[in-house]
Amino acid sequence: MSTELTRNFSIIAHIDHGKTTLSDRLMEATSTITERESSAQLLDAMDLEREKGITIKSHPVAMEYLARDGKTYKLNLLDTPGHVDFSYEVARSLAACEGAILMVDAAQGVEAQTVANLHLAHAQNLVIIPVLNKIDLPAADVAKCKKQLEDILAIPAEDAIPASAKAGIGIEDILEAIVSRVPPPQENPDRLLRCSVFDSIYDTYRGVVSYVRVFSGTVKKGQKVKLFATHKTYEVKEVGVFTPKMTPRDVLVAGDVGYVIANMKSADEAKIGDTLTDHVHPCAEPLPGYKEIQPMVFSGIYPVDASDYEALKTAMGKLQINDAAFTFTTESSTALGFGFRCGFLGLLHMEIIQERLRREFNMDVISTYPSVIYQISHTDGSESIIDNPTYFPETQTIAEIREPVVKVYIMVPGEYIGDMMQLVMEKRGEVSNTETIDDLRVMLSCVLPLSEILVDFNDRLKSMTRGYGSMDYEHSGYRAAKMVKMDMLIAGDPVEAFSTIVHRDKAEAYGRLLASKLKDVIPQHLFVVAIQAAVGGKIVARESISAMRKNVTAKCYGGDITRKRKLLEKQKEGKKKMKMFGKVNIPQDAFIRVLKSGD
Repeated sequence: MSTELTRNFSIIAHIDHGKTTLSDRLMEATSTITERESSAQLLDAMDLEREKGITIKSHPVAMEYLARDGKTYKLNLLDTPGHVDFSYEVARSLAACEGAILMVDAAQGVEAQTVANLHLAHAQNLVIIPVLNKIDLPAADVAKCKKQLEDILAIPAEDAIPASAKAGIGIEDILEAIVSRVPPPQENPDRLLRCSVFDSIYDTYRGVVSYVRVFSGTVKKGQKVKLFATHKTYEVKEVGVFTPKMTPRDVLVAGDVGYVIANMKSADEAKIGDTLTDHVHPCAEPLPGYKEIQPMVFSGIYPVDASDYEALKTAMGKLQINDAAFTFTTESSTALGFGFRCGFLGLLHMEIIQERLRREFNMDVISTYPSVIYQISHTDGSESIIDNPTYFPETQTIAEIREPVVKVYIMVPGEYIGDMMQLVMEKRGEVSNTETIDDLRVMLSCVLPLSEILVDFNDRLKSMTRGYGSMDYEHSGYRAAKMVKMDMLIAGDPVEAFSTIVHRDKAEAYGRLLASKLKDVIPQHLFVVAIQAAVGGKIVARESISAMRKNVTAKCYGGDITRKRKLLEKQKEGKKKMKMFGKVNIPQDAFIRVLKSGD
C-alpha cells in the first residue's frame, strides 16, 4: 500500500477517559479483530494493566479501513498511557505519529493531564482531532466541554467529534476524521533506511523485539542493519506488524509501524529512541527528537532471600529492555545484604516495577524508602549529587543543599480550594497562580519539592476532593533547602536501612513515626532497647522497648525480704551488664514490615 494511503496516529487523554475502549472499538470497526477474539481492554496485555485499569505500556496496532471515498487506508494506531509517571511513553509514541486523537470525558471535562498531553502533541507539531467521549452518560455536558476546549486548549469547538467508545457512537466519524485530517507520512527523498526504535520487549526464545516506525527506506528479512548508539551490526531475522498480534510481513516500507527481530541477545544492545539504518548504505545522522530519560525517584530493591541476587539481576535486565526509564546499579547494605539502587520516574512507576518483578519473574523483593537526587555544594567549592542517604556528607563540609522542585498543576472543584492550599503549604509548597476554568473548577499552579509529592500527595488530593481533583507535574530545577540526614539508632547503633534525608522542620515528626513503627516490629530482649531518631548528634525522637521480665523470686517461698531483694539486685546488675554487651537482634521480617509500610 502506498505511503499516501497510510495514516499514523495516537490517542492521548487524561487517565480513565476511555482511550483503551476507543482502541477496541476502532479495531472492531476495521475488522482487525473478530468478535470471537475481542475482549475488553484488548491492548492492555498485562494483568497488572487490567487490574489497575490503566495503560502502562504503549501498544501499536495496524488496521485497514475502507473509507467513504472508496479507498482502503492503512491506519497505524499507537495507544498511550495516561498517568503522569508514564509521560515518557506518550512522548515516544507521539514522535512516531503525524496526528493525535485528544479524548475528553464529556462528564468530567478537561483535566490536568489533558492539558499536559496536548502540550506534548503540540511540541511534535501533530494534527489534533478532539473527541468528546462518554456522551451517552447522564452526567455528560457536551456544551460545557466544547467551551472548555476553546477556553483552555484553544481548539475550535466545531472540530470536536461527539462519541461514546463504550456504546460505539461516532466511531465511523472518528475514522473518517483520521483519514481526512491526518497528513500521510513524508519520506526523505534519499530513501535511505531510517527506523526509529520507540519501544522493545524481551522474548525468551527470540531475544530483543524492537518496535519501530519506518521514516524512509525499507527493511526486510536477511538485511544487515546497524544501530547508531552502539554501532553494532545485526542481521534481520523477521519483520512484521501488529494486528494486534505480531504478524510477519515480507517487508516494512516508509510510514509503517511494526517490529524488527534481529539477533540482539542482551539488554545493553537495545536502546529505546535509537535509529536503525542499513549497514551498507547508512543514513548520515540519527533521527532527532529523543532525549535520555532521567529517573527522578530512587529506592533500594533487595531480594528477601540472598540466593536470589543473580536471578533478580537478570530479571531487572529484562525489564530494562522493556522500560527505558528504569535504571539500576548494584549496592550493598549491612542490614539487607546485596541488592540494587534503582531509579524510577515516580512512585507509580516504582510500584509497577516491583509488582512486575513479583509476578513475571517470581521475585520476592523489599524496597527502601524512596528518595530523590540532591545537589550539594561543599565548603571547598566542589559539587556533588547524591540519591542515597548512605553517602550524605558530614554537615560541616556542606555549604548548601539543593532539592529538586516541580511545577504542579492541580484542577479541583472551587469548594475545595482552601483545603488544597492548606495541603500545598503543609508540603512546603507555594501557590503561584489560581485560575478559574469554569463556574465549577479552578486550576492551581504550585511549586513543590519533589520529595513531598512522592508518597501520599496524589492520594490525599483524591480523598480531599472526593475523586474530582486531578494533577500533573513537570520538573522545574532545584532550590536550596535545609535538608538533613536522619539516622535511626537501635540500642545506640545506627541502622543504615532506615536512614533517610528529610527537611529539618519535618525530622522530628518523621522520626517519631518511624520509631513507633519499629517499636511494634522489634521483639523484646532481656534488657530495655532504646529506639532513637538522630539528626547529627541530636536525638529528635525516642521510643523504648521494655525488657522481658523473669520472676527470679518465684523460688522464694518464705524467709526474710532481704533474700528477695538480693535476688532482684543480682538480676538488676545482670541486666546492666547485658545492656553493655548485649546485641539487639532485628529479624529480617522487621525490615520488610517497616519498609513495606514506609509510605
